[in-house]
Amino acid sequence: MGLNDPQWGRKKGNSGPPDLEELWLNFNKKLNNIFGSKRPNNGQSGGEEGPGNGNFKRYMGGMGAGLFAGLIFLLWLASGFYIVNEGQRGLILRFGQYTQTTQAGLRWHFPYPIETVENVNVSQVRTVEIGYRNNVKSKVLKESLMLTDDENIIDIQFAVQYILKNPEEFLFNNRDPEEAVLQAAETSIREVIGKSKMDFVLYEGREQVAAKATQLMQDILDRYKIGIAISKVTMQNAQPPEQVQAAFDDAVKAGQDRERQKNEGQAYANDVIPKAKGNAARLIEESDGYKQRVIVSSEGDANRFKKVLIEYNKAPNVTRDRLYLDMMQQVLSNTSKVLVDQKNGNNLLYLPLDKLMQTVAPPLAQIPEIPIAVTPEPVIDNASRTREAFRSRERESR
Repeated sequence: MGLNDPQWGRKKGNSGPPDLEELWLNFNKKLNNIFGSKRPNNGQSGGEEGPGNGNFKRYMGGMGAGLFAGLIFLLWLASGFYIVNEGQRGLILRFGQYTQTTQAGLRWHFPYPIETVENVNVSQVRTVEIGYRNNVKSKVLKESLMLTDDENIIDIQFAVQYILKNPEEFLFNNRDPEEAVLQAAETSIREVIGKSKMDFVLYEGREQVAAKATQLMQDILDRYKIGIAISKVTMQNAQPPEQVQAAFDDAVKAGQDRERQKNEGQAYANDVIPKAKGNAARLIEESDGYKQRVIVSSEGDANRFKKVLIEYNKAPNVTRDRLYLDMMQQVLSNTSKVLVDQKNGNNLLYLPLDKLMQTVAPPLAQIPEIPIAVTPEPVIDNASRTREAFRSRERESR
C-alpha cells in the first residue's frame, strides 16, 4: 500500500477511524526502509514495487532523517551558549572535573553531558555572624562567651564580611565554606581575646582586637586554601555576662569616679604648680635684684666714704659739721616737730601751719585720701631753715 493511498490506515470497505495497530506497523516499516532494511513481502495485493521507486523513497526518507538529526545536533550545540554576568565567573566542568574559568560575557562550552558551567558571584559581600543570628539579642552563648587574659568572661558578638578571591578553591576545596569561615573567625577572636585584658577589649582596644582577628583569620583561611578574602570584622557588642552586669556597672562607676577625681587633682596641680613656680621665680629674681642693689649700694657707700675721708683730711671741722647737718636732716625729716632757735634775735617767726596740719596723723577713715607725695614737703622746708640758722650763727660767731 502506498503512502498516497486515500485508504491508508483504514480497513477495506470501512470508513471509520484508522486502525492504530495498522498505523504502528506501517510506521515500523517506514523506519526499516529509512535505515536500509529490506521490505518484507507478505504476499499482500498491490504488487511489488519497482526498483527505481523504492530507491527514491529510501533516499527521501534518509534525507529527512538526516535533516532531523542535524537539527537536533544544532539544537544540542546551541545549548552550549551561556552568559556570565558582570561580577561573576564561570567555572567549566568536563565530566565533573574542573577545566577552566571564564570571564563575564557570552561564552560557549560543550553541551551537557560533556561539560557543565557553575556561575559564581565574586563581587558579592558575604557575611558570617558569630555569637548571634540575625539580631544581637538572639545570642548564641556557646560562641559569644570568651575568656580574657585576666581570667574574666565577656559576652562578645561580631560579624565577618568577606568576598571570594579564588572561586575554584571556594567551590572545590571545601564542602561548607561558610562553616569554615565561622570556625576560623571564632578561633581567631578567641585567641586574640585570650591574650588581652578585659578592660582593653571592652573599651579602648576594640579596633586593635578586630584588626588582629582579621589578620589571624586571613592567615588561617589562606592555609586552608578556601579562596576567601576577609574584608571587614565588625564588633557588634562586647559586655560582661548578664549575671554579673550589675556588679560590673558598679565597678565601672567606681573607675569613672576614680578617673574624675584624678582629673580634678591633675587640674588643681596644673593650676597651683605653675603659680608656685612663678612665685618662686619671682622671689629668686627679687632676691637677685636685692643682692645686686645691696652690692651696688655698698660699693657706692664705700666710694662715697673714701671721697668724704679725702675731704675730711683736708678740712675736718667743715666736713664734720656737714656730716652732722646731713644726719640731722635725715633724722628730722621723719618727724613733725618744729625746732625754734631762741638765740636768734629774729622777732618774726614763720610757722607753716598748713603744712604741719597735713603732717598730723588723720583718722583711720581718711588715710586713703591723703596723697603720699605731699608728706615730706614741710619737713624739707624746716630742715632748710635749720641749716640757714646754723650758717647764720656761724657767721655771727666769726
